[in-house]
Amino acid sequence: MSQNLTLDFGAARVNVDDKAMINARADVNQLLPMKYGWAWEKYLAGCDNHWMPTEVAMQADIALWKSPDGLTDDERLMLKRNLGFFATAESLVANNLVLAVYRHLTNPECRQYLLRQAFEEAVHTHTFQYVCESLGLDEGELFNAYREVPSIADKDSWALRYTRNLENPDFRTGTVEADQEFLRDLVAFYVVFEGMWFYTGFAQVLSLGRRNKMVGIAEQYQYILRDESIHLNFGIDCINQIKAENPHLWTPEFQREVRDMLVEACALEVAYARDTMPRPMLGLSAELCEQYMHFITDRRAAQLGLEPVFGEPENPFPWMSEAMDLRKEKNFFETRVTDYRSGAALEWD
Repeated sequence: MSQNLTLDFGAARVNVDDKAMINARADVNQLLPMKYGWAWEKYLAGCDNHWMPTEVAMQADIALWKSPDGLTDDERLMLKRNLGFFATAESLVANNLVLAVYRHLTNPECRQYLLRQAFEEAVHTHTFQYVCESLGLDEGELFNAYREVPSIADKDSWALRYTRNLENPDFRTGTVEADQEFLRDLVAFYVVFEGMWFYTGFAQVLSLGRRNKMVGIAEQYQYILRDESIHLNFGIDCINQIKAENPHLWTPEFQREVRDMLVEACALEVAYARDTMPRPMLGLSAELCEQYMHFITDRRAAQLGLEPVFGEPENPFPWMSEAMDLRKEKNFFETRVTDYRSGAALEWD
């Protein structure tokens, strides 16, 4: 069962030991007593990270985009396809989050974070609308990339295999088969979609920003990257907590299935890198992105307690690890984003 939908008047008060990640009989409305402090801490961190895209100035980006010599043809292609993937990917994640994941995580601390994450997904979707409107991009091209660009269509088609629960109101956790299906959903959307498939795009746009190009978009991507890092870590914690409470789900066969998912996802992301970057630029290449994705895939496997997939020990983009740290004159977590409206709000290495 996913949750108790009836009010049991006069029942005993909820004990912290009654709480569980899935199939809990505890009242999902009772935040206290709290059991999963890590989920609450991520909720608080998300609130501290609050930002809005319209707080970032786009004048420099608009001027550069409209200048005939502002960007190369390859840079323009990369940026449009990059934006095209993200524009609908964020809404796909949000739909899965609200319509499937929230239903079946039977813990109020986790649901509190999911509500915050859902808002952040809306902010990210808002970001791509704001960029599209600011630059005067063809909105039909941008928001239909998943229908028209093969590598984007392949990624979204893969993801849709794990959204069947969105359209099935009768799906319930509570059996081994159903619980494993739910775990696949969490792996697909937290580990793959947010933890692997966004990273080529982040590297590409942040590379533009490091060269003082499209600095407004790069700033917004850095905020998104920071958000996504918390989303990813929350998802990893959820999966590992479910494993700890339900070790019978994490069978050798299921582990092999998860590893196969990571291999498939990596191949799709490498194809996307080739599609968006047919030639090297900005210190990047499809080959370097492939190495980077091998590194990221191994990292995600390790976070899930699995053996490395590729055995890639070297990160070709070490500066990406630094990109989540906003180095400003003031501590970001004590200052609102509105204090940093200029296109040069971030320092780029």
